[in-house]
Amino acid sequence: MSRVLIIKTSSLGDVVHNLPIVNDVLRALPGTIVDWVVEEAYADLPRMHPGVTRVVPVAQRRWRRTISVAASAERQAFESLLRQECYDVVLDTQGLLKSAVLARLARLSPSGVRIGFSRRLAREGLARLFYDRGIDVGRHLHAVERLRSLAAQALGYAVEGPPIFGLKVPHARFDWLASAPYAVLLHATSRPEKAWPVSRWRSLITHLSGLGLQSILPHGSENEQQGAQELARALPGATVPPRFGLGQAAALLRDARVVIGVDTGLTHLAAALTVPTVALFGATPRWRYAPYWSANAISLGEEKVQPSVNEVLGALLRLGIGTRG
Repeated sequence: MSRVLIIKTSSLGDVVHNLPIVNDVLRALPGTIVDWVVEEAYADLPRMHPGVTRVVPVAQRRWRRTISVAASAERQAFESLLRQECYDVVLDTQGLLKSAVLARLARLSPSGVRIGFSRRLAREGLARLFYDRGIDVGRHLHAVERLRSLAAQALGYAVEGPPIFGLKVPHARFDWLASAPYAVLLHATSRPEKAWPVSRWRSLITHLSGLGLQSILPHGSENEQQGAQELARALPGATVPPRFGLGQAAALLRDARVVIGVDTGLTHLAAALTVPTVALFGATPRWRYAPYWSANAISLGEEKVQPSVNEVLGALLRLGIGTRG
């Protein structure tokens, strides 16, 4: 039995894309123990995978913004927790200096190795200096397949079949949610160029209301909440919920009739849960990030080409949701 530590700390979409590695490893190498280092905000995601034995949350983002005795104590506690186990393979799938530093902090077994992307492929080439081995993968692979290929070469097995995300989402109760079927509209993004126009969202909400679907507009910050409230204004079919955590978000997505969202982590999570999903691209390459693994997922748009409302309505029809007009 061997023990493998995966280091993929952020962002949410990247963590989602990393999940199939766990199933790949356990299929190819039964009995392997898989642990995971991840940013505290996303720790609920690997915790929902039954194949992950230990999740070690890290707070690099928060620690960079805070210089205090408390933050220093947290760092020490993290390092102590991380080093409680010895690893045969420490696999950095992030490819950044900050993740490579975490790889160096992990404790190895006598024959253990630290592995990551080659200098040519690491997002920050200097990260390669922290690994014992650097691995090349195809530049033109989808993001999910790049990660699967890295892990397969690192651990000595072949990638087989479509990606399996393997999440088990616990039940959650939402007192604010009406009993009617609902759509989740993932409008919020930290990159303005990814945003879909407000007028199109409002037109879509009106259409969904005509189909008997309540539109839920989640948010993760004050600015996103204001954006959601602007979208929902004077539209009876729209609901702006209270803010909630990642575990509750996963439960909300899992039970949705459909999820429609820009290229963001929650959209990829919905597709990973095989929920009917329409992914809206406009700033990032669809070939690299689109959720290709699910027949329930349809991707629209391309770099610098935002999809129209009619294209979204057509995608809903293909998913068996509603009729035109």
